[in-house]
Amino acid sequence: MARAWHLKSRPNGMPTADNFELKQIELPSLGEGMVRVRNRWLSVDPYMRGRMNDVKSYVPSFQVGEPMDGGAIGEVVESNAEGFAPGDLVQHMSGWRDEAVVSARTAQKLPDLGAPPERFLGVLGVTGITAYFGLLDAAQAKEGDIVFVSAAAGAVGSVAVQVAKAKGMTVIGSAGGADKCAFVRSLGADQVVDYKAGPILKGLAAAAPDGIDVYFDNVGGDHLDAALALARNNARFAICGMIEGYNSGQPTNLRFIMRVIAARIMMKGFIVFDYFPRMAEFYSDMAPWVASGAVKSRETVVDGLENMPDAFLGLFKGENIGKMLVRL
Repeated sequence: MARAWHLKSRPNGMPTADNFELKQIELPSLGEGMVRVRNRWLSVDPYMRGRMNDVKSYVPSFQVGEPMDGGAIGEVVESNAEGFAPGDLVQHMSGWRDEAVVSARTAQKLPDLGAPPERFLGVLGVTGITAYFGLLDAAQAKEGDIVFVSAAAGAVGSVAVQVAKAKGMTVIGSAGGADKCAFVRSLGADQVVDYKAGPILKGLAAAAPDGIDVYFDNVGGDHLDAALALARNNARFAICGMIEGYNSGQPTNLRFIMRVIAARIMMKGFIVFDYFPRMAEFYSDMAPWVASGAVKSRETVVDGLENMPDAFLGLFKGENIGKMLVRL
Protein backbone atom coordinates (compact mmCIF):
# COMPACT_ATOMS: atom_id res chain seq x y z
CA MET A 1 0.00 0.00 0.00
CA ALA A 2 0.98 3.60 -0.47
CA ARG A 3 2.26 5.53 2.51
CA ALA A 4 1.94 9.22 3.38
CA TRP A 5 3.05 11.48 6.20
CA HIS A 6 0.13 12.88 8.19
CA LEU A 7 -0.03 15.87 10.50
CA LYS A 8 -0.50 14.23 13.88
CA SER A 9 -0.68 17.46 15.91
CA ARG A 10 -0.05 21.17 15.46
CA PRO A 11 3.33 22.38 16.74
CA ASN A 12 3.88 25.15 19.24
CA GLY A 13 7.13 26.76 18.14
CA MET A 14 9.67 24.48 16.49
CA PRO A 15 8.03 21.28 15.21
CA THR A 16 9.22 17.92 16.50
CA ALA A 17 9.02 14.37 15.21
CA ASP A 18 5.92 13.89 17.40
CA ASN A 19 3.93 16.22 15.11
CA PHE A 20 4.20 13.75 12.20
CA GLU A 21 2.89 10.24 11.59
CA LEU A 22 3.64 7.93 8.65
CA LYS A 23 0.60 5.82 7.76
CA GLN A 24 -0.66 3.66 4.94
CA ILE A 25 -3.26 5.22 2.65
CA GLU A 26 -5.81 3.82 0.22
CA LEU A 27 -5.41 5.25 -3.27
CA PRO A 28 -8.61 6.07 -5.16
CA SER A 29 -9.52 4.19 -8.29
CA LEU A 30 -8.16 5.57 -11.53
CA GLY A 31 -11.04 7.63 -12.85
CA GLU A 32 -11.28 9.45 -16.15
CA GLY A 33 -8.52 12.01 -16.55
CA MET A 34 -6.45 10.59 -13.67
CA VAL A 35 -2.92 9.21 -13.46
CA ARG A 36 -1.18 7.10 -10.85
CA VAL A 37 2.28 8.36 -10.04
CA ARG A 38 5.17 6.78 -8.16
CA ASN A 39 7.16 9.61 -6.60
CA ARG A 40 10.89 9.87 -7.11
CA TRP A 41 11.69 13.24 -5.54
CA LEU A 42 9.94 15.25 -2.82
CA SER A 43 10.38 18.96 -2.26
CA VAL A 44 11.14 20.25 1.25
CA ASP A 45 10.28 23.93 1.72
CA PRO A 46 10.12 26.46 4.58
CA TYR A 47 6.60 27.62 3.62
CA MET A 48 5.31 24.23 4.78
CA ARG A 49 5.86 25.32 8.39
CA GLY A 50 3.10 27.93 8.03
CA ARG A 51 0.74 25.25 6.74
CA MET A 52 1.11 23.39 10.04
CA ASN A 53 -0.72 26.27 11.78
CA ASP A 54 -4.48 26.66 11.69
CA VAL A 55 -4.43 30.09 10.04
CA LYS A 56 -5.70 31.54 6.80
CA SER A 57 -2.95 31.97 4.23
CA TYR A 58 -2.24 31.79 0.51
CA VAL A 59 -2.18 27.97 0.71
CA PRO A 60 -4.55 25.83 2.82
CA SER A 61 -3.40 24.63 6.21
CA PHE A 62 -2.54 20.98 6.74
CA GLN A 63 -5.37 19.29 8.62
CA VAL A 64 -4.69 17.23 11.74
CA GLY A 65 -5.05 13.55 10.96
CA GLU A 66 -4.87 14.09 7.21
CA PRO A 67 -2.03 13.49 4.70
CA MET A 68 0.36 16.35 4.06
CA ASP A 69 1.31 17.46 0.56
CA GLY A 70 3.84 19.50 -1.39
CA GLY A 71 5.85 19.57 -4.57
CA ALA A 72 7.00 16.27 -6.04
CA ILE A 73 8.44 14.69 -9.18
CA GLY A 74 7.13 11.26 -10.05
CA GLU A 75 6.83 8.67 -12.80
CA VAL A 76 3.46 7.83 -14.29
CA VAL A 77 2.85 4.11 -13.74
CA GLU A 78 -0.76 4.00 -14.90
CA SER A 79 -2.79 6.49 -16.90
CA ASN A 80 -6.40 7.11 -17.71
CA ALA A 81 -5.70 10.55 -19.13
CA GLU A 82 -5.05 11.64 -22.69
CA GLY A 83 -1.49 12.79 -23.26
CA PHE A 84 -0.01 10.88 -20.31
CA ALA A 85 1.62 7.46 -20.61
CA PRO A 86 3.48 5.15 -18.26
CA GLY A 87 7.08 6.31 -17.97
CA ASP A 88 6.29 10.02 -18.25
CA LEU A 89 7.90 12.16 -15.59
CA VAL A 90 5.53 14.70 -14.07
CA GLN A 91 5.57 17.43 -11.48
CA HIS A 92 2.61 17.62 -9.09
CA MET A 93 1.62 18.63 -5.56
CA SER A 94 1.01 15.24 -3.94
CA GLY A 95 4.28 15.05 -2.07
CA TRP A 96 5.04 13.73 1.45
CA ARG A 97 4.11 10.25 0.11
CA ASP A 98 5.46 7.52 -2.13
CA GLU A 99 2.49 7.10 -4.51
CA ALA A 100 -0.47 9.21 -5.52
CA VAL A 101 -3.44 9.30 -7.87
CA VAL A 102 -3.79 12.82 -9.26
CA SER A 103 -5.80 14.63 -11.88
CA ALA A 104 -3.90 15.14 -15.10
CA ARG A 105 -4.98 18.78 -14.92
CA THR A 106 -2.77 19.23 -11.85
CA ALA A 107 0.23 17.33 -13.23
CA GLN A 108 2.74 18.85 -15.64
CA LYS A 109 5.03 16.76 -17.79
CA LEU A 110 8.62 17.87 -17.38
CA PRO A 111 9.84 19.93 -20.34
CA ASP A 112 12.73 18.50 -22.33
CA LEU A 113 15.53 20.81 -21.22
CA GLY A 114 18.23 18.18 -20.84
CA ALA A 115 18.26 18.54 -17.05
CA PRO A 116 17.92 15.90 -14.32
CA PRO A 117 14.36 15.58 -12.97
CA GLU A 118 15.20 16.95 -9.53
CA ARG A 119 16.21 20.31 -11.05
CA PHE A 120 12.51 20.97 -11.68
CA LEU A 121 11.97 21.14 -7.92
CA GLY A 122 14.88 23.56 -7.65
CA VAL A 123 16.57 25.93 -10.04
CA LEU A 124 14.21 25.07 -12.95
CA GLY A 125 11.10 24.92 -10.78
CA VAL A 126 9.32 26.94 -8.13
CA THR A 127 12.61 27.73 -6.38
CA GLY A 128 14.10 29.27 -9.51
CA ILE A 129 10.89 31.07 -10.46
CA THR A 130 10.72 32.60 -6.98
CA ALA A 131 14.27 33.92 -7.18
CA TYR A 132 13.98 35.12 -10.78
CA PHE A 133 10.73 37.07 -10.58
CA GLY A 134 11.23 38.13 -6.97
CA LEU A 135 14.45 39.84 -7.97
CA LEU A 136 13.60 41.14 -11.43
CA ASP A 137 9.88 41.90 -11.04
CA ALA A 138 9.04 42.42 -7.36
CA ALA A 139 12.30 44.24 -6.59
CA GLN A 140 12.73 45.70 -10.09
CA ALA A 141 16.45 44.97 -9.88
CA LYS A 142 18.52 46.12 -12.83
CA GLU A 143 22.08 46.14 -14.13
CA GLY A 144 24.43 48.11 -11.91
CA ASP A 145 22.38 47.71 -8.71
CA ILE A 146 23.98 46.68 -5.42
CA VAL A 147 21.92 43.70 -4.25
CA PHE A 148 21.83 42.13 -0.80
CA VAL A 149 20.49 38.55 -0.58
CA SER A 150 19.85 36.96 2.80
CA ALA A 151 20.06 33.18 3.28
CA ALA A 152 22.19 33.20 0.16
CA ALA A 153 23.28 29.58 0.63
CA GLY A 154 19.68 28.38 0.68
CA ALA A 155 17.52 27.17 -2.17
CA VAL A 156 16.01 30.48 -3.30
CA GLY A 157 18.84 32.70 -2.11
CA SER A 158 21.52 30.80 -4.03
CA VAL A 159 19.55 31.20 -7.26
CA ALA A 160 18.87 34.90 -6.57
CA VAL A 161 22.62 35.49 -6.20
CA GLN A 162 23.30 33.93 -9.60
CA VAL A 163 20.44 35.66 -11.41
CA ALA A 164 21.69 38.99 -10.10
CA LYS A 165 25.21 38.28 -11.34
CA ALA A 166 23.92 37.10 -14.71
CA LYS A 167 22.08 40.42 -15.04
CA GLY A 168 25.14 42.53 -14.24
CA MET A 169 24.58 43.43 -10.58
CA THR A 170 26.93 43.64 -7.60
CA VAL A 171 25.88 41.01 -5.07
CA ILE A 172 26.34 40.74 -1.33
CA GLY A 173 25.11 37.52 0.25
CA SER A 174 24.71 36.49 3.86
CA ALA A 175 25.18 32.96 5.13
CA GLY A 176 25.96 31.21 8.40
CA GLY A 177 29.37 29.61 8.80
CA ALA A 178 32.54 29.24 6.75
CA ASP A 179 31.32 26.40 4.51
CA LYS A 180 28.14 28.18 3.47
CA CYS A 181 29.98 31.44 2.91
CA ALA A 182 32.49 29.65 0.67
CA PHE A 183 29.58 28.20 -1.31
CA VAL A 184 28.05 31.65 -1.82
CA ARG A 185 31.41 32.98 -3.03
CA SER A 186 31.62 30.09 -5.49
CA LEU A 187 28.33 31.31 -6.98
CA GLY A 188 29.94 34.62 -7.86
CA ALA A 189 28.91 36.85 -4.95
CA ASP A 190 31.14 39.91 -4.69
CA GLN A 191 30.96 40.01 -0.90
CA VAL A 192 29.72 37.51 1.69
CA VAL A 193 28.72 38.28 5.27
CA ASP A 194 28.91 35.51 7.86
CA TYR A 195 26.05 36.40 10.20
CA LYS A 196 27.30 33.86 12.74
CA ALA A 197 30.63 35.68 13.04
CA GLY A 198 29.14 38.96 14.27
CA PRO A 199 26.16 41.31 14.06
CA ILE A 200 24.68 41.35 10.57
CA LEU A 201 24.39 45.15 10.57
CA LYS A 202 28.10 45.56 11.20
CA GLY A 203 28.99 42.94 8.60
CA LEU A 204 26.72 44.41 5.94
CA ALA A 205 28.00 47.93 6.58
CA ALA A 206 31.54 46.72 5.92
CA ALA A 207 30.52 44.78 2.80
CA ALA A 208 28.39 47.62 1.38
CA PRO A 209 29.99 50.91 2.44
CA ASP A 210 27.94 52.76 -0.18
CA GLY A 211 24.66 51.07 0.86
CA ILE A 212 22.33 48.80 -1.10
CA ASP A 213 19.80 49.33 -3.89
CA VAL A 214 17.95 46.02 -3.59
CA TYR A 215 17.25 43.61 -0.76
CA PHE A 216 15.98 40.07 -1.40
CA ASP A 217 14.60 39.01 1.98
CA ASN A 218 14.40 35.36 2.96
CA VAL A 219 14.98 35.88 6.67
CA GLY A 220 13.35 38.96 8.24
CA GLY A 221 14.52 39.89 11.73
CA ASP A 222 17.96 41.46 12.08
CA HIS A 223 18.68 41.00 8.38
CA LEU A 224 15.70 43.12 7.42
CA ASP A 225 16.72 45.72 10.01
CA ALA A 226 20.24 45.86 8.57
CA ALA A 227 18.91 46.25 5.03
CA LEU A 228 16.63 49.12 6.12
CA ALA A 229 19.51 50.82 7.88
CA LEU A 230 21.78 50.68 4.83
CA ALA A 231 19.26 51.19 2.02
CA ARG A 232 20.04 53.91 -0.49
CA ASN A 233 17.41 56.32 -1.75
CA ASN A 234 14.70 54.57 -3.77
CA ALA A 235 15.85 51.11 -2.70
CA ARG A 236 13.51 48.20 -3.49
CA PHE A 237 12.87 45.27 -1.17
CA ALA A 238 11.39 41.94 -2.32
CA ILE A 239 9.94 40.20 0.75
CA CYS A 240 10.06 36.50 -0.11
CA GLY A 241 10.13 34.88 3.32
CA MET A 242 10.94 35.49 6.98
CA ILE A 243 12.21 32.14 8.20
CA GLU A 244 13.63 33.72 11.36
CA GLY A 245 10.09 34.11 12.67
CA TYR A 246 8.41 30.94 11.41
CA ASN A 247 8.77 29.12 14.73
CA SER A 248 8.44 32.18 16.95
CA GLY A 249 5.39 33.96 18.25
CA GLN A 250 7.31 37.22 18.32
CA PRO A 251 6.89 39.75 15.49
CA THR A 252 9.87 40.81 13.41
CA ASN A 253 11.65 43.75 15.04
CA LEU A 254 11.72 46.75 12.71
CA ARG A 255 14.05 49.18 14.46
CA PHE A 256 14.81 51.10 11.28
CA ILE A 257 11.39 51.05 9.65
CA MET A 258 11.21 54.86 9.63
CA ARG A 259 13.90 54.88 6.95
CA VAL A 260 11.21 53.70 4.53
CA ILE A 261 10.03 57.32 4.45
CA ALA A 262 13.28 59.24 4.21
CA ALA A 263 14.91 56.85 1.73
CA ARG A 264 11.67 56.31 -0.26
CA ILE A 265 12.06 52.56 0.09
CA MET A 266 9.63 50.31 -1.76
CA MET A 267 8.82 47.00 -0.01
CA LYS A 268 6.84 44.40 -1.91
CA GLY A 269 5.73 40.99 -0.74
CA PHE A 270 5.08 38.42 -3.46
CA ILE A 271 3.81 34.88 -3.97
CA VAL A 272 5.35 32.69 -6.64
CA PHE A 273 1.94 31.50 -7.87
CA ASP A 274 1.41 34.98 -9.35
CA TYR A 275 4.15 34.31 -11.88
CA PHE A 276 3.16 30.89 -13.18
CA PRO A 277 1.59 32.42 -16.35
CA ARG A 278 5.07 33.76 -17.20
CA MET A 279 6.88 30.39 -17.17
CA ALA A 280 8.00 30.77 -20.80
CA GLU A 281 9.75 34.02 -19.92
CA PHE A 282 11.52 32.31 -17.02
CA TYR A 283 12.65 29.34 -19.08
CA SER A 284 13.96 31.60 -21.88
CA ASP A 285 16.61 32.93 -19.48
CA MET A 286 17.07 30.15 -16.95
CA ALA A 287 17.32 27.12 -19.24
CA PRO A 288 20.33 28.50 -21.19
CA TRP A 289 21.98 29.68 -17.97
CA VAL A 290 21.67 26.22 -16.42
CA ALA A 291 22.79 24.48 -19.62
CA SER A 292 25.89 26.70 -19.90
CA GLY A 293 26.78 26.51 -16.23
CA ALA A 294 26.21 30.24 -15.67
CA VAL A 295 23.66 29.22 -13.03
CA LYS A 296 24.63 26.23 -10.92
CA SER A 297 22.44 24.00 -8.82
CA ARG A 298 23.26 22.32 -5.54
CA GLU A 299 20.98 20.03 -3.60
CA THR A 300 21.06 18.60 -0.10
CA VAL A 301 19.56 15.14 -0.58
CA VAL A 302 18.03 12.99 2.15
CA ASP A 303 17.15 9.42 1.18
CA GLY A 304 13.92 7.65 2.11
CA LEU A 305 10.33 8.65 2.77
CA GLU A 306 10.88 7.73 6.42
CA ASN A 307 13.28 10.66 6.76
CA MET A 308 11.00 13.36 5.33
CA PRO A 309 10.31 15.05 8.71
CA ASP A 310 14.03 15.05 9.53
CA ALA A 311 14.77 16.79 6.23
CA PHE A 312 12.01 19.33 6.90
CA LEU A 313 13.22 20.10 10.42
CA GLY A 314 16.74 20.40 9.04
CA LEU A 315 15.70 23.52 7.15
CA PHE A 316 15.27 25.37 10.43
CA LYS A 317 18.59 24.13 11.78
CA GLY A 318 20.57 25.32 8.77
CA GLU A 319 21.42 21.79 7.63
CA ASN A 320 20.90 22.42 3.92
CA ILE A 321 23.07 24.05 1.31
CA GLY A 322 20.96 24.84 -1.74
CA LYS A 323 17.69 22.99 -2.24
CA MET A 324 16.59 20.38 0.31
CA LEU A 325 15.17 17.26 -1.35
CA VAL A 326 14.06 13.79 -0.35
CA ARG A 327 14.88 11.01 -2.80
CA LEU A 328 12.66 7.91 -2.92
